[in-house]
Amino acid sequence: MKKTMITTILFLLFSMPALAVEKTVTLSVPGMTCVTCPITVKAALGQVAGVSAVDVRFEERDATVTFDDEKTSVKELTEATTNAGYPSTLKATAAKNQS
Repeated sequence: MKKTMITTILFLLFSMPALAVEKTVTLSVPGMTCVTCPITVKAALGQVAGVSAVDVRFEERDATVTFDDEKTSVKELTEATTNAGYPSTLKATAAKNQS
């Protein structure tokens, strides 16, 4: 019984990273004024730890970012765009479990 309990506890501890949540947010980036601006925004967001995908749309003036919410946050994403010269704000969010 004791061995089973220890095995169960170890299994649960090592499976915790598999419960991380991958989050997708859309940021409003109104400062993009030319068709080359999305290149800079995408590069800035892509350098943030935990970001797995970035899609920047010039026409809509937004960026959709998928990231591991245990490694980064929306605040860090908006800081990255601001530091690149393109202040952004949260426009929409969606989350899905990663298993």
